[in-house]
Amino acid sequence: MAKKEAPLTYLENYLPEGASGKLLEYLHRYKVHLTITRSRKSILGDYRHATLSNNHRISVNGSLNKYAFLITLIHEIGHLVTFQQYGNRVNAHGKEWKLAYRRVLEDFLHLRLFPPDLHQALLKSLHDLPASSCSDINLTRVLKNYDARDKTVLVEDVPEGDHFKTPDGKIFKRGRQIRKRIECPELRTGKLYLFSPVYEVEPLQL
Repeated sequence: MAKKEAPLTYLENYLPEGASGKLLEYLHRYKVHLTITRSRKSILGDYRHATLSNNHRISVNGSLNKYAFLITLIHEIGHLVTFQQYGNRVNAHGKEWKLAYRRVLEDFLHLRLFPPDLHQALLKSLHDLPASSCSDINLTRVLKNYDARDKTVLVEDVPEGDHFKTPDGKIFKRGRQIRKRIECPELRTGKLYLFSPVYEVEPLQL
């Protein structure tokens, strides 16, 4: 995966206005080597702890909108802070990480950087933090409002019975919702898949 080290002033292109000063405080304090990557489907960001030969390393997808970019970066800083205190002795997204993430996020929430709908979604998420921002369906819905518009929609926005294509080229028929997932058969094999309602797909007219 091609990566690009982020010059500190260049970060402002990826952040909400007013966020860079506070963020630079964290990056300098913990001596973070930050890279901005191309889009990765499986992860939005990544943290690698410091070693004898390397500083702490964080990478974030550069394709994210500026609010998702900042939230992902805060998520990874939470991992860094947790590692500083506990090493590898605690669960990756356990109560220790949740506390660290909450404290860093609240530090940025005080700056009033986020639009009102996103600010409220973040406050709500603090009551029961998921393992990632992607796992918080309500937060994901709000974040999608700030993405650049393209051909994709959310699975939940595809009418039942209509068809859509996933990024890997597979074609599905939108089925019924079962609890928190949407059941969709793949047209070629008939195999049933369960999709998150906020998974991005390309609608099709067949």
